[in-house]
Amino acid sequence: MARSALQFYTYKSYVYKKLMYLCSIKNGAAMKQSQLYKGSLATIVMKLLEENGRMYGYEITQKVKDITNGELKITEGALYPALHKLEAEGVLEVEVAQVDNRVRKYYKLTEKGTTETVNRLAELEDFIRNMQTLVQPKLEY
Repeated sequence: MARSALQFYTYKSYVYKKLMYLCSIKNGAAMKQSQLYKGSLATIVMKLLEENGRMYGYEITQKVKDITNGELKITEGALYPALHKLEAEGVLEVEVAQVDNRVRKYYKLTEKGTTETVNRLAELEDFIRNMQTLVQPKLEY
């Protein structure tokens, strides 16, 4: 059954609004994060560490904020439990350094973490491809 241009536009608008609701809701400066982002947090952290070598927690939050132009903000309350879990799984290791009279923890991937990053990124790419297939309707003319 063929769809008219108006039906297509209405459907795309509906899908877009639903995705925006699922991904993030902005209310002024406040942003509510969705479960989609939370489920990808470990993979995001691992990818950043793969690209940057070692990073400390605040640096990770700022890098994500910068890369996404402020669209995605990772809170310390979400980040540190994820970092500790990855460390417990043997994916990350911690290096402690003295910086400006205080101790700073740097996180970096272990050998296992490097392999796991490749696996998780492939899984995430498959997920994104499947979601695109589901939310972008094929038009029949």
